[in-house]
Amino acid sequence: MGIINLTPDSFSHDGLYREFSNNYPDLALKKAQAMVADGADIIDLGGQSSRPGAKNISVKEELCRIVPAVKLLAKKINAPISIDTTRPQVAQAALDAGAQIINDISGLRDRRMIKVAVQYQAAVVIMHMLGRPANMQKIIAYESLIEDIAIYLKKAISIAQAGGIKPDKIIIDPGIGFGKTPLHSLEIIKHLADFKALGKPILIGPSRKSFIAKVLRSNSQNRISGTLAACVLAVERGASIVRVHDVKEVSQALKMVEAVKKC
Repeated sequence: MGIINLTPDSFSHDGLYREFSNNYPDLALKKAQAMVADGADIIDLGGQSSRPGAKNISVKEELCRIVPAVKLLAKKINAPISIDTTRPQVAQAALDAGAQIINDISGLRDRRMIKVAVQYQAAVVIMHMLGRPANMQKIIAYESLIEDIAIYLKKAISIAQAGGIKPDKIIIDPGIGFGKTPLHSLEIIKHLADFKALGKPILIGPSRKSFIAKVLRSNSQNRISGTLAACVLAVERGASIVRVHDVKEVSQALKMVEAVKKC
């Protein structure tokens, strides 16, 4: 899953959106085409930053950032489009424009999102997060990290299926970096196979996150090497989808792993 941020304030400094800019959908298309050529199977578009401390923008602003890009990409690329949003209105508009997957970092807390997913027969990514991006790194507390996340996801899966989302349309994400310490993020990768008991494909998003810089003791924004290691370990432990900024490098690393396994 290739990440395209349609934001001016992405933590990874790759946001394509700039106020009063009219060409950002074209920039998104070029980036998406390059990602697909490099091995991306899904393109994930987000208009609301989810970095720690991020403030919410208005629904109107999120729609303005998302809809033009989704419309253009849906016509021009052969990979499914995922919409990274917590708002049912935005998800519905994106699905109308050609998106096929809802990537909800809030884990479908807004039950209207379930109705939208059912209406469009869209796949959903249910993620675990403590609180909201504005406060998620201030309220970190677990009795048992892996068990607490699994219980949260199991409940969310049950609610989604009871609301009409088909079981084969649900993907789970333990939420690396979302209300987690660096050690928690490492533990999630180490014990990722435990989440296979929930019976859903697992998505993991370690790409360029701060826990990598913490481990490597580097302030550099170049965190590709750490991302590669995290993705390889996650796939080895059962991840079905890795959500990344650096599609080419991660794709090549995973191809190498697969070649070794097959020889």
